[in-house]
Amino acid sequence: MMGVKSKGIAFMIIFFLGLSPVFPPCSSAANQPRNSNKPTHPTSANRLSSSAVFPLQGNVYPLGHYTVTLNIGSSSKIFDLDIDSGSDLTWVQCDAPCKGCTKPRDKLYKPNNNVVQCSDQLCSRIHLSTISQCSAPDEQCDYEVEYADNGASLGVLVRDFIPLQLTNGSVIRPQIAFGCGYDQKFSGPTSPPSTAGVLGLGSGKASILSQLHSMGLTRNVVGHCLSGQGGGYLFFGDDLIPSSGVVWTPMLSSSSEMRYSSGPAELLFNGKPSNVKGLEVIFDSGSSYTYFNSKAYQAVVDLVINDLKGSQLTRATKEEDPSLPICWKGAKPFKSLRDVKSYFKPLAMSFTKRKKVLLPLPPEAYLIVTKHGNVCFGILNGEEVGLEDLNIIGDISLQDKMVIYDNEKQQIGWVSSNCDRLPNVDRDFDDVFSLPYAANFDILADR
Repeated sequence: MMGVKSKGIAFMIIFFLGLSPVFPPCSSAANQPRNSNKPTHPTSANRLSSSAVFPLQGNVYPLGHYTVTLNIGSSSKIFDLDIDSGSDLTWVQCDAPCKGCTKPRDKLYKPNNNVVQCSDQLCSRIHLSTISQCSAPDEQCDYEVEYADNGASLGVLVRDFIPLQLTNGSVIRPQIAFGCGYDQKFSGPTSPPSTAGVLGLGSGKASILSQLHSMGLTRNVVGHCLSGQGGGYLFFGDDLIPSSGVVWTPMLSSSSEMRYSSGPAELLFNGKPSNVKGLEVIFDSGSSYTYFNSKAYQAVVDLVINDLKGSQLTRATKEEDPSLPICWKGAKPFKSLRDVKSYFKPLAMSFTKRKKVLLPLPPEAYLIVTKHGNVCFGILNGEEVGLEDLNIIGDISLQDKMVIYDNEKQQIGWVSSNCDRLPNVDRDFDDVFSLPYAANFDILADR
């Protein structure tokens, strides 16, 4: 699909709604923490009072993804994972007879007598809506993930240590269940991927977030801050949420337990209402771009194109720029969005369940400048990629905002933010995250 990556929205077998599930490379790395006098588990005084924070790598264009690195296992092998708020199960490529595994064997996850059995409560929760069922309690717990673009992962659940650094300075090593995928199927022009798998951020019982919460280690809150300059950060828990300025909208009660959706919403163009109304939207960090159903898509395209009449921009042909379906060229190649912002009006999503709840979509939140020097429209027709009436708010529209999914209060929030720096933490901790990620665990362990 023109190199457009999206993964999110799980339908459990675990069915993900992704569109081109590309799990691209990530260059950051982390070392196992050194021994320290810090407790490896929070005390009763600080349980649920801290957050786990992870630097991110990536961008919307040209990479089309944001990734995080996790240390997994007693030997703390490093795995780079695509972050996905549209699914819940985390999985990595498995060192087993493997189809579709792109990593060399020394970069794969190797189980060590730690396969989750069917008798495990987590297995029964995963299998609630799946075709695969266990015939005996001592069998291994299998999973299957299917993506809307026909990508898939088949594997077995395992449980292992995942060390996490917390904002209170401690390091914990909880045992977390995740998938060990031995049969991957990929699609799209950029496949196969080069990352090790997917970090599911959804609220289903299989997610790392839900498991941490059930252990009493963090609040049932997850958030991300995607930088328009590349990178950003991800967090579990509510420690980093600003005390003011966050705009909140209720999660839809009819939502799947693994989707973060809200609505109805109306699209505003240059501050004025449009005929695009009643949209239910899914917030999906696994999607590079934003997708509307065909009717809403055509309406917003008409608004933008009509407003550009008389400007110096002209449509670029597919031969001139195949990056996205709609692109424009100027008198000379554009170098950045700063060169084109003046041509385009701001959009916004107005969520009507609460007054004055707006998700701003300035030109930077729906445009990219390509390597060809053209500007392209980053809102796409979801029907053309099999989404039918679903509407997706993807990474392009989530940049430079802290986006929070609060599963305890059942609401989604956002606030404009400098995603290159961590907010609401003491200076020492902020300095730690300005260093290469490889050093973070060592420093935190010594604090």
